[in-house]
Amino acid sequence: MYNVLLTGSTGFVGQHLIPHLKGDYVLNYINRSGNEGPNQHIAKIDADSNYTKALKEINVIIHCAARVHIMDENSANPIDEFRAVNTKGTLNLATQAAQAGVKRFIFISTIKVNGESTTGRTPFNEQENAPEDPYGISKAEAEQKLLALGQKTGMEIVIIRPPLVYGEGVKANFASLMRLVNKGFPLPFRAINKNKRSLVSVYNLVDLIKVCVEHPNAANQVFLASDDHDLSTAEMVQLMAKVQGKSNLALPVPPALFSLVGAMLGKKQVVDRLIGSLQVDITYTKNTLNWAPPYSVEDGFKLSAKIK
Repeated sequence: MYNVLLTGSTGFVGQHLIPHLKGDYVLNYINRSGNEGPNQHIAKIDADSNYTKALKEINVIIHCAARVHIMDENSANPIDEFRAVNTKGTLNLATQAAQAGVKRFIFISTIKVNGESTTGRTPFNEQENAPEDPYGISKAEAEQKLLALGQKTGMEIVIIRPPLVYGEGVKANFASLMRLVNKGFPLPFRAINKNKRSLVSVYNLVDLIKVCVEHPNAANQVFLASDDHDLSTAEMVQLMAKVQGKSNLALPVPPALFSLVGAMLGKKQVVDRLIGSLQVDITYTKNTLNWAPPYSVEDGFKLSAKIK
């Protein structure tokens, strides 16, 4: 039986992973806080921490811990803070893992490594690398260093780049939008029906991660993840209404008006995420791993509707 070390187990993805890994694997954890125990190790993900105890007899690491993307970043040096955890911390853990004989290191990266938008172009693929913000840059740098480490040491590297991850317990914009639809607010999104966004439910992402623990074809590969069913903003709101048994009261406000208001308020990036496209092509993921998302996008939205 594999001994698996999970970082970020208290995070959104980590919490959903745990019940799917328990029973099939001996599960160990690295967390920033809590109680130290036989399978629970307290340590920060940084350039200096020693992970010797946590890495003992570990076969596979699933590295979910990260300094996550922050919409209203107010740090004086955000790129340094992202790098401290996402790049330097990841490389420190991976270097010690290789020295300890860990066979495979699974890195949960982000589609932001590819870029911010596919408006007016084809969907992203796994070979592209054009990050624009500090979070994406720090993850891209970590990917490059991990692949180089893998070539040098023989430890297998698996990189997964998800777009927006949603599901029960998710927070931020997805949860807010779901609640607004549930309360019957007439949202002005009906006319935003030409864009396309790729999403991935945490249920499909967890399934993909679990496949990558042992699949021989996953070694030293980069995979994109999605539900394989892209939605416009209007379709997203319509589906949120459907799964919650609500009427879709969205109003047909022209996308051009959003662009105008966004420019006036200095919120162009926010508006671009609302009316623009971000699509990923998971053909390579499906073919390489003989995998398909087991949950439909409607399944994912139904499960997400349990958001408190």
